[in-house]
Amino acid sequence: MFHYEKKLQFPVKITTPNPKLAAFIISQYGGPDGELGASMRYLSQRYSMPFAEAKGLLTDIGTEELGHMEMVAAIVHQLTRDLSDEEVRANPTFAPYFVDHTTGVYPTAASGFPWTAASIQSTGDVIADLTEDLAAEQKARLTYDNILRLSDDPDVNNVIRFLREREIVHFQRFGECIRLCKEKMDAPNIYLSNPAFDKTQPANTRSRG
Repeated sequence: MFHYEKKLQFPVKITTPNPKLAAFIISQYGGPDGELGASMRYLSQRYSMPFAEAKGLLTDIGTEELGHMEMVAAIVHQLTRDLSDEEVRANPTFAPYFVDHTTGVYPTAASGFPWTAASIQSTGDVIADLTEDLAAEQKARLTYDNILRLSDDPDVNNVIRFLREREIVHFQRFGECIRLCKEKMDAPNIYLSNPAFDKTQPANTRSRG
């Protein structure tokens, strides 16, 4: 069960509408490396994690990503609220989004491709899943870097920098978690079995590093 606090993890107070910028930032809501995918990935992977420490980390970060998704949605909403018809027509980057969703917040990439679970994976393999999680945090950090390159709005950038810093923290935590899990598994082996499926592994199939 989740406990919901009626406040954002970091305040979002955008004073200047900018639909063009919103069309970029929406990618961190529903893009391939966005917050929706991150939360679904981690909260799904936790069930097959055999170690309490890893399960707890995935639950904690997955829950935090739900809050980050809310923050990105707030940014997009505040950048596009109260737009006039003229402002929409003057922003061809935002216009295709407007045709389908008006100014509703919809999970899609900046390229226009809607969110899909095909962008995430949950294998039950400790190393495969945690390695994917490391890559996911690195790609999310990269996306936030790209947004900062395109944005000159300080109200937006303050929030984006906070979210970017959290991606770096998550990357570090997942790195520590992989190291811990390897210690709990068979660290000398190059091949690490999948505890969710490979209940036993014959000694003659184990390759020594």
